[in-house]
Amino acid sequence: MAEFSLPSNSKVKKGTTYPAAEGAKRVKTFKIYRYDPDTGDNPRMDSYEIDLDSCGPMVLDSLMKIKNEVDSTLTFRRSCREGICGSCAMNIDGTNTLACLKPIEDVDGEVHIYPLPHRPVVKDLVPDVTQLYAQLASVEPWLKSKTPPPPDSERLQSPEERAKIDGLWECVLCFCCSTSCPSYWWNGDRYLGPAILLQAYRWIADSRDEMTGERLDELEDPFRLYRCHTIMNCTKTCPKGLNPAKAISEIKKLMVERR
Repeated sequence: MAEFSLPSNSKVKKGTTYPAAEGAKRVKTFKIYRYDPDTGDNPRMDSYEIDLDSCGPMVLDSLMKIKNEVDSTLTFRRSCREGICGSCAMNIDGTNTLACLKPIEDVDGEVHIYPLPHRPVVKDLVPDVTQLYAQLASVEPWLKSKTPPPPDSERLQSPEERAKIDGLWECVLCFCCSTSCPSYWWNGDRYLGPAILLQAYRWIADSRDEMTGERLDELEDPFRLYRCHTIMNCTKTCPKGLNPAKAISEIKKLMVERR
């Protein structure tokens, strides 16, 4: 995928206003970031007045209504509509979240929608997350073992062992946390960030995985792990209620214990 960054001197300008249909009684304005790198134009904020009486309750419903009925050029990612796929992550009302889980009524006044911050913009609300997926692959987020599986059963866990990965496996890789992290903003080329480190700890904490030492060796680096300064933006913004900062602290504890 080609990587597009905004020009350093770019300014977001006022764009087009799309008024609500005549007779609409319950109108809400959605101001949406628009940027098409193919045009060479600076980004702009288009305004869409939407009749909430003919729209679903979530911000994603409003985006789909705009796409289908008002402006087909609006570009965004979406898939499941159930907070499972992580595709519709964006910045809504100043917070990184999933559009499918964000009720419109939770936003007072106009709804301001931007792509996830501090990532190159492919188009409109679509950020380029190529780097994040490459970093995910680097921690090898799958079960690794030295012993073969039992011939007549699965690899078993006790309830206590299984409980250790609660709060980890639920991550949907929306990257709301990493794109809200100042340490990742400034060191994203070397620091793995909260989303990837949570994924790394998910397998470190799994009793069925037998490569803990090797996984910790890969993270033992001044930047890959230790750029976390416990700012807690990641935990505050996670739309699934997870705690990446805690996962990172658990990795740091394991680093100390093994010395």
